[in-house]
Amino acid sequence: MSETIKLDISTAEKVILAALVDRKSTMVDTMLAWSKVNSGSRNRAGLDKMRALLNDYFSVLPGEVSEAGLEAGEYVTPQGVKEIIDYAPAMLLTVRPEAPIQLVLTGHYDTVFPENSHFQTPVAIDEDTYNGPGLADMKGGIIVMAEALKALEQSEHAANIGYNVLLSPDEEIGSPGSAPLLAQLGKKSDVGLTYEPALADGSMAGARKGSGNFALIIRGRAAHAGREHHIGRNAIAAMAEFVVELDRLNGQKEGVTFNIAKIDGGGAPNIVPELAIGRFNVRMLETEDMSWIEAKIDALIATVNAKDGISAELTGGFTRPPKPMAPANAMVFDWVKSAGGLLGQNIRWAPSGGVCEGNNLWASGCPNVDTLGVRGGEIHSDREFVKLSSLVERTQLSALILMKLASGEFDAKAAKALAMQGRH
Repeated sequence: MSETIKLDISTAEKVILAALVDRKSTMVDTMLAWSKVNSGSRNRAGLDKMRALLNDYFSVLPGEVSEAGLEAGEYVTPQGVKEIIDYAPAMLLTVRPEAPIQLVLTGHYDTVFPENSHFQTPVAIDEDTYNGPGLADMKGGIIVMAEALKALEQSEHAANIGYNVLLSPDEEIGSPGSAPLLAQLGKKSDVGLTYEPALADGSMAGARKGSGNFALIIRGRAAHAGREHHIGRNAIAAMAEFVVELDRLNGQKEGVTFNIAKIDGGGAPNIVPELAIGRFNVRMLETEDMSWIEAKIDALIATVNAKDGISAELTGGFTRPPKPMAPANAMVFDWVKSAGGLLGQNIRWAPSGGVCEGNNLWASGCPNVDTLGVRGGEIHSDREFVKLSSLVERTQLSALILMKLASGEFDAKAAKALAMQGRH
């Protein structure tokens, strides 16, 4: 990684950044109001309501706000039926597509909390901390993004930058519908900025593992468990053998993990179960690991299919490839560290086993940083919290990064060129 860049904040930039302090109350109020809108990934009505709020919030920026339709997806029901899923549209804002520097800013407006979740309302913990659904992950981050872009538009160099903002409805389920759009925007952008939450102390994610989500459908033959047990073929027993062997793959290759998450199937205890669906996730450090993973899974499925009267079908696949701390991504992190230093923020990062849209952007050749959102923690649980002071703090950080990209002090074209080396 290169040495930290040495820069100054201009007088004009200081004025723009100082004005953000006065936006804190509005940002907090907006974030708390958004938290009360349940926008779980499967709650279409809630997603539509949330997207309408976002359309309005981003409409003050120049350019055009539109709704981008996503490709349909597939889901295996607990009954073993493969259903087509139509996802809610993404919000897309396009500003100055003719500008010499092109950025993509991404985030998601879905949360992990379903419509019937008990966790629906934000509550104050102390004067700087709120607990609530989606506050950190990532409705607070979306506000940071929007306010930073508003600050950029006040810069004398704003015309040098064009950008696309993509807010997706399906990130928490792996971005199955928005992945093609992320790839398209990443390919034509010089740099990407994503607004997943930082940790409570401001630490950010560096290298990220890749991820895949799979569902294995095993079919057997139903029979009376007493009178004709011998003619039945137990799908759950076959699934049990499969998941035990899958779990034994853990530790066989560095950084590769297999997590069996859920098994559906079966019914009355006096019936030999004819159906089992096993859902599992795989994580890996290197792109090359995916071939090893596929070979191991294929071998296990072949063993299942070799059983008398049993058949197995694998669905799903790899959703996000690994995102390494490659030189181009390290360059972008250096910018973040430099901007943070100017603002008195000590920016640190560490590898993460988690995945996000930053993985998708990197796969398309777009160098990026993906934890520019608010400081918070315990996401994906009813203990999720956000630090209110981080709204202004992180907005100032992003605003300064954007202004330095616009002025050319951060060289977006150099980062893109570095990312593309060796890809052709």
